[in-house]
Amino acid sequence: MARRYDTRTTIFSPEGRLYQVEYAMEAIGHAGTCLGILANDGIVLAAERRNTNKLLDEVFHSEKIYKLNEDMACSVAGLTSDANFLTNELRLIGQRYKYSYNESIPCEQLVSWLCDIKQAYTQSGGKRPFGVSILYMGWDKHYGFQLYQSDPSGNYGGWKATCVGNNWNAAVSMLKQEYKEDETSLKDALDLSIKVLSKTLDMTKLSPEKIEISTLTRENNKTKIQILPADQVTELIKKYEKSEAEAEAAKKEKEKQKS
Repeated sequence: MARRYDTRTTIFSPEGRLYQVEYAMEAIGHAGTCLGILANDGIVLAAERRNTNKLLDEVFHSEKIYKLNEDMACSVAGLTSDANFLTNELRLIGQRYKYSYNESIPCEQLVSWLCDIKQAYTQSGGKRPFGVSILYMGWDKHYGFQLYQSDPSGNYGGWKATCVGNNWNAAVSMLKQEYKEDETSLKDALDLSIKVLSKTLDMTKLSPEKIEISTLTRENNKTKIQILPADQVTELIKKYEKSEAEAEAAKKEKEKQKS
Protein backbone atom coordinates (compact mmCIF):
# COMPACT_ATOMS: atom_id res chain seq x y z
CA MET A 1 0.00 0.00 0.00
CA ALA A 2 2.84 2.39 0.91
CA ARG A 3 4.34 2.21 -2.59
CA ARG A 4 1.59 4.37 -4.09
CA TYR A 5 2.08 7.16 -1.55
CA ASP A 6 5.84 7.26 -0.88
CA THR A 7 7.01 8.70 -4.22
CA ARG A 8 6.40 12.32 -3.10
CA THR A 9 7.11 14.05 0.19
CA THR A 10 3.90 16.05 -0.14
CA ILE A 11 1.42 13.15 -0.53
CA PHE A 12 -0.49 11.88 2.51
CA SER A 13 -1.44 8.21 2.62
CA PRO A 14 -5.09 7.33 3.44
CA GLU A 15 -3.97 6.68 7.06
CA GLY A 16 -2.63 10.26 7.22
CA ARG A 17 1.08 9.36 7.08
CA LEU A 18 3.95 11.01 5.22
CA TYR A 19 6.12 8.03 4.28
CA GLN A 20 9.19 9.98 3.12
CA VAL A 21 9.45 11.68 6.53
CA GLU A 22 9.11 8.29 8.24
CA TYR A 23 11.83 6.83 5.97
CA ALA A 24 14.14 9.72 6.94
CA MET A 25 13.59 8.87 10.61
CA GLU A 26 14.29 5.20 9.83
CA ALA A 27 17.63 6.19 8.25
CA ILE A 28 18.58 7.93 11.52
CA GLY A 29 17.76 4.73 13.43
CA HIS A 30 20.72 3.08 11.63
CA ALA A 31 23.14 5.99 12.16
CA GLY A 32 25.82 6.35 14.84
CA THR A 33 24.44 6.76 18.36
CA CYS A 34 24.33 10.21 20.02
CA LEU A 35 23.16 10.84 23.57
CA GLY A 36 22.74 13.91 25.75
CA ILE A 37 22.43 14.21 29.54
CA LEU A 38 21.46 17.36 31.45
CA ALA A 39 23.25 17.77 34.82
CA ASN A 40 22.89 20.37 37.58
CA ASP A 41 26.20 22.02 36.71
CA GLY A 42 26.47 21.36 32.95
CA ILE A 43 25.53 19.15 30.00
CA VAL A 44 27.18 16.11 28.38
CA LEU A 45 26.93 15.09 24.72
CA ALA A 46 28.41 11.73 23.73
CA ALA A 47 28.53 10.26 20.24
CA GLU A 48 29.69 7.13 18.44
CA ARG A 49 32.31 7.65 15.75
CA ARG A 50 31.89 5.43 12.70
CA ASN A 51 34.89 6.65 10.62
CA THR A 52 37.76 5.03 12.50
CA ASN A 53 39.88 4.18 9.46
CA LYS A 54 43.62 4.49 10.28
CA LEU A 55 44.30 5.98 6.84
CA LEU A 56 41.83 8.83 7.36
CA ASP A 57 43.54 12.20 7.69
CA GLU A 58 41.64 13.90 10.51
CA VAL A 59 41.43 17.49 9.32
CA PHE A 60 38.53 18.27 11.65
CA HIS A 61 38.92 18.24 15.42
CA SER A 62 35.52 16.57 15.77
CA GLU A 63 33.40 14.38 13.53
CA LYS A 64 30.06 14.31 15.36
CA ILE A 65 30.00 17.37 17.64
CA TYR A 66 29.84 20.92 16.28
CA LYS A 67 30.22 24.23 18.13
CA LEU A 68 27.49 26.67 17.00
CA ASN A 69 28.29 29.82 19.00
CA GLU A 70 29.75 30.81 22.40
CA ASP A 71 26.83 29.24 24.27
CA MET A 72 25.69 26.27 22.15
CA ALA A 73 26.96 23.07 20.55
CA CYS A 74 25.21 20.16 18.86
CA SER A 75 25.68 16.51 18.00
CA VAL A 76 24.27 14.89 14.85
CA ALA A 77 22.99 11.45 13.89
CA GLY A 78 22.32 10.69 10.24
CA LEU A 79 23.71 11.88 6.89
CA THR A 80 26.85 13.95 7.53
CA SER A 81 26.39 15.98 4.32
CA ASP A 82 22.91 17.07 5.46
CA ALA A 83 24.31 17.77 8.93
CA ASN A 84 27.01 20.07 7.49
CA PHE A 85 24.35 22.15 5.71
CA LEU A 86 22.16 22.41 8.83
CA THR A 87 25.00 23.21 11.25
CA ASN A 88 26.15 25.97 8.89
CA GLU A 89 22.57 27.31 8.87
CA LEU A 90 22.48 27.20 12.69
CA ARG A 91 25.71 29.22 12.87
CA LEU A 92 24.37 31.80 10.41
CA ILE A 93 21.10 32.21 12.36
CA GLY A 94 23.10 32.67 15.58
CA GLN A 95 25.45 35.24 14.00
CA ARG A 96 22.59 37.24 12.47
CA TYR A 97 20.90 37.44 15.89
CA LYS A 98 24.17 38.47 17.56
CA TYR A 99 24.74 41.16 14.91
CA SER A 100 21.21 42.54 15.40
CA TYR A 101 20.90 42.39 19.21
CA ASN A 102 24.53 42.14 20.43
CA GLU A 103 23.81 39.05 22.56
CA SER A 104 23.69 35.28 22.06
CA ILE A 105 20.45 33.88 20.67
CA PRO A 106 18.23 32.06 23.23
CA CYS A 107 18.63 28.29 22.82
CA GLU A 108 15.02 27.43 22.03
CA GLN A 109 14.72 30.25 19.50
CA LEU A 110 17.68 28.90 17.52
CA VAL A 111 16.25 25.35 17.58
CA SER A 112 12.80 26.61 16.60
CA TRP A 113 14.08 28.62 13.63
CA LEU A 114 16.05 25.67 12.26
CA CYS A 115 13.01 23.40 12.69
CA ASP A 116 11.00 25.84 10.54
CA ILE A 117 13.52 25.20 7.74
CA LYS A 118 13.36 21.41 8.31
CA GLN A 119 9.55 21.50 8.21
CA ALA A 120 9.53 23.50 4.94
CA TYR A 121 11.47 20.64 3.29
CA THR A 122 8.63 18.22 4.13
CA GLN A 123 5.97 20.45 2.51
CA SER A 124 7.52 21.45 -0.83
CA GLY A 125 7.50 19.39 -4.02
CA GLY A 126 10.87 18.35 -5.44
CA LYS A 127 12.58 18.40 -2.04
CA ARG A 128 13.33 15.65 0.47
CA PRO A 129 13.46 15.81 4.27
CA PHE A 130 16.90 16.17 5.88
CA GLY A 131 18.10 12.75 7.06
CA VAL A 132 19.43 14.15 10.33
CA SER A 133 18.40 14.26 13.98
CA ILE A 134 20.22 16.84 16.09
CA LEU A 135 20.86 17.04 19.83
CA TYR A 136 21.54 20.60 21.00
CA MET A 137 23.12 21.62 24.30
CA GLY A 138 23.24 25.24 25.39
CA TRP A 139 22.98 27.86 28.09
CA ASP A 140 21.10 31.14 28.10
CA LYS A 141 20.20 33.75 30.72
CA HIS A 142 16.49 32.85 30.54
CA TYR A 143 16.47 29.12 31.37
CA GLY A 144 20.09 28.17 32.18
CA PHE A 145 21.33 24.80 30.89
CA GLN A 146 19.13 23.24 28.20
CA LEU A 147 19.09 20.08 26.07
CA TYR A 148 16.95 19.81 22.91
CA GLN A 149 16.36 17.24 20.19
CA SER A 150 14.96 17.85 16.70
CA ASP A 151 14.04 15.34 13.98
CA PRO A 152 13.50 15.44 10.16
CA SER A 153 9.81 16.33 10.47
CA GLY A 154 10.65 19.67 12.14
CA ASN A 155 9.46 18.55 15.59
CA TYR A 156 11.61 19.44 18.57
CA GLY A 157 11.46 19.04 22.33
CA GLY A 158 13.40 19.77 25.52
CA TRP A 159 14.88 16.77 27.35
CA LYS A 160 16.63 15.90 30.61
CA ALA A 161 18.35 12.94 28.94
CA THR A 162 17.81 11.40 25.51
CA CYS A 163 19.41 9.40 22.70
CA VAL A 164 19.15 9.24 18.89
CA GLY A 165 20.65 6.83 16.35
CA ASN A 166 21.37 3.12 16.54
CA ASN A 167 19.85 1.24 19.53
CA TRP A 168 18.21 4.44 20.81
CA ASN A 169 15.36 2.43 22.39
CA ALA A 170 17.71 0.48 24.66
CA ALA A 171 19.65 3.65 25.56
CA VAL A 172 16.51 5.64 26.43
CA SER A 173 15.14 2.83 28.63
CA MET A 174 18.51 2.71 30.45
CA LEU A 175 18.50 6.48 30.92
CA LYS A 176 14.97 6.28 32.37
CA GLN A 177 16.20 3.84 35.02
CA GLU A 178 19.59 5.42 35.80
CA TYR A 179 18.97 9.19 35.48
CA LYS A 180 18.20 10.97 38.77
CA GLU A 181 16.57 14.36 38.32
CA ASP A 182 18.14 17.25 40.32
CA GLU A 183 20.76 14.84 41.73
CA THR A 184 22.99 14.38 38.69
CA SER A 185 26.31 16.25 38.62
CA LEU A 186 28.46 16.62 35.49
CA LYS A 187 30.76 13.88 36.82
CA ASP A 188 27.75 11.51 37.26
CA ALA A 189 26.52 12.42 33.76
CA LEU A 190 29.92 11.53 32.24
CA ASP A 191 29.93 8.16 34.05
CA LEU A 192 26.35 7.48 32.96
CA SER A 193 27.11 8.33 29.31
CA ILE A 194 29.99 5.81 29.26
CA LYS A 195 27.76 3.17 30.91
CA VAL A 196 24.93 3.66 28.40
CA LEU A 197 27.27 3.67 25.37
CA SER A 198 29.07 0.52 26.54
CA LYS A 199 25.76 -1.34 26.93
CA THR A 200 24.13 -0.15 23.68
CA LEU A 201 26.91 0.20 21.07
CA ASP A 202 27.54 -2.79 18.78
CA MET A 203 31.15 -3.27 19.86
CA THR A 204 32.88 -5.56 22.35
CA LYS A 205 35.01 -2.87 24.02
CA LEU A 206 34.81 0.93 24.17
CA SER A 207 37.85 2.93 23.05
CA PRO A 208 38.52 6.70 22.77
CA GLU A 209 38.83 6.34 18.97
CA LYS A 210 35.24 5.12 18.74
CA ILE A 211 33.46 7.69 20.91
CA GLU A 212 33.44 11.46 21.22
CA ILE A 213 32.40 13.28 24.40
CA SER A 214 31.76 16.98 24.87
CA THR A 215 30.79 19.01 27.95
CA LEU A 216 29.19 22.44 28.37
CA THR A 217 29.77 24.25 31.68
CA ARG A 218 29.81 27.79 33.11
CA GLU A 219 33.03 29.31 34.44
CA ASN A 220 33.51 32.99 35.47
CA ASN A 221 30.17 33.95 33.84
CA LYS A 222 31.26 32.44 30.52
CA THR A 223 30.13 29.26 28.78
CA LYS A 224 32.89 26.70 28.29
CA ILE A 225 32.41 24.04 25.60
CA GLN A 226 35.06 21.32 25.66
CA ILE A 227 35.60 18.17 23.61
CA LEU A 228 37.30 15.71 25.96
CA PRO A 229 40.80 14.61 24.87
CA ALA A 230 41.51 10.88 24.36
CA ASP A 231 43.31 10.44 27.71
CA GLN A 232 40.29 11.74 29.68
CA VAL A 233 37.94 9.44 27.73
CA THR A 234 40.29 6.49 28.42
CA GLU A 235 40.20 7.37 32.15
CA LEU A 236 36.39 7.35 32.15
CA ILE A 237 36.30 3.98 30.34
CA LYS A 238 38.80 2.45 32.82
CA LYS A 239 36.77 3.78 35.75
CA TYR A 240 33.60 2.21 34.35
CA GLU A 241 35.33 -1.15 33.64
CA LYS A 242 36.72 -1.21 37.19
CA SER A 243 33.29 -0.57 38.76
CA GLU A 244 31.74 -3.25 36.52
CA ALA A 245 34.42 -5.78 37.55
CA GLU A 246 33.82 -4.96 41.24
CA ALA A 247 30.04 -5.34 40.83
CA GLU A 248 30.54 -8.70 39.08
CA ALA A 249 32.86 -9.91 41.84
CA ALA A 250 30.36 -8.85 44.54
CA LYS A 251 27.57 -10.68 42.67
CA LYS A 252 29.63 -13.90 42.49
CA GLU A 253 30.47 -13.58 46.21
CA LYS A 254 26.73 -13.33 47.05
CA GLU A 255 25.96 -16.41 44.95
CA LYS A 256 28.69 -18.37 46.76
CA GLN A 257 27.27 -17.41 50.15
CA LYS A 258 23.77 -18.51 49.08
CA SER A 259 24.97 -21.89 47.89
